[in-house]
Amino acid sequence: MKIERVELFVVRLPMVRSFATSSSRKTQQEHILVKAYAEGLVGWGECASPSDPYYCEETSGTCRHILRDFLVPLLKDKPWDDVAAATAHWAKVKRNNFAKAGLEMACWDLLGQARKQPLHALLGGTRGEILSGVSLGVEDDSATLFALIDQYLGEGYRRIKLKIAPGKDVDVVRVVRERYPDTPLMADANSAYTLADSVLLKRLDDFDLMMIEQPLAHDDIVDHAELQVQLRTPICLDESIYALDDARKALMLGSGRIINIKVSRVGGLLNAKRLHDYCYERGVPVWCGGMHEFGIGRAANLAIASLPGFTMPGDVSGSDKYYHEDIVTPPIRAANGAIAVPQGPGLGYNVDEEMVRRNTVETIAA
Repeated sequence: MKIERVELFVVRLPMVRSFATSSSRKTQQEHILVKAYAEGLVGWGECASPSDPYYCEETSGTCRHILRDFLVPLLKDKPWDDVAAATAHWAKVKRNNFAKAGLEMACWDLLGQARKQPLHALLGGTRGEILSGVSLGVEDDSATLFALIDQYLGEGYRRIKLKIAPGKDVDVVRVVRERYPDTPLMADANSAYTLADSVLLKRLDDFDLMMIEQPLAHDDIVDHAELQVQLRTPICLDESIYALDDARKALMLGSGRIINIKVSRVGGLLNAKRLHDYCYERGVPVWCGGMHEFGIGRAANLAIASLPGFTMPGDVSGSDKYYHEDIVTPPIRAANGAIAVPQGPGLGYNVDEEMVRRNTVETIAA
């Protein structure tokens, strides 16, 4: 297979409600959609990078540059029979994982269509439905937070993740746990703390949390190992894990006991599967995190989360939690906290190109 042409669409969607973490607040998301043409087929991918460099160093602007000026030229008109061969064409490009994930996703979609197989089957998925949790941003008052939790538990979601930040941490988790004593609950710090906060973080042990996600620096595995020794609660690593080697070293050091696998963060589905396989062989729990993906990226998350090692409810919730309208049909929805894995070839959803057109702020021929 050879990709003959690629179009990039910078698409902006307003969110149903604003979403705050320890570093930013979002009212809309701007992602890059990748449309790749090959041998009469069209494959879609999504580069779900944030528009600011607060989660990682990449932004939608840097991804646009790397896709247009490096990744697409390195792949276009080059032969490949599987996705590993496709990614080998851009292997010399360092990091820039969000950009790589968007183009790689389009390759998977093309391959699935060419082989008339759904993406989950190409990856080795074994589940017919994905159990879903929800991620809730930092809120200014407990009444708002309680209303959201009541809503999503009422819809059947299986786990609640609370974003925490300095000054909005222990007391927030305490009141939620008191009101919801039996709900699976976790806290996500997005690297907002340091080892100097270990006494504060140890207080979270009182609340029977599933995990504390990425409490320390975004690129750290050493201090996390020291902190994990002090905590009963498992640490889950997110931002620290960009490649399989990062996970290998972190698990060897004891930096955490759980890994959040995000397709975009690790550079695509192939690397996500490799990371899953490594953890699965060692009995390390993993779950699928999200980046507020539109329908294309959300479909890819469903496929990877169908692998057997994804034993914990992830962040792959229904798109209606974040967006009034999405860019795929049928819309991705959860029923009683579960989403059916699509059975159509490739990503398994149809892209609503009119919806894409209405929300595109820039189109780039690559």
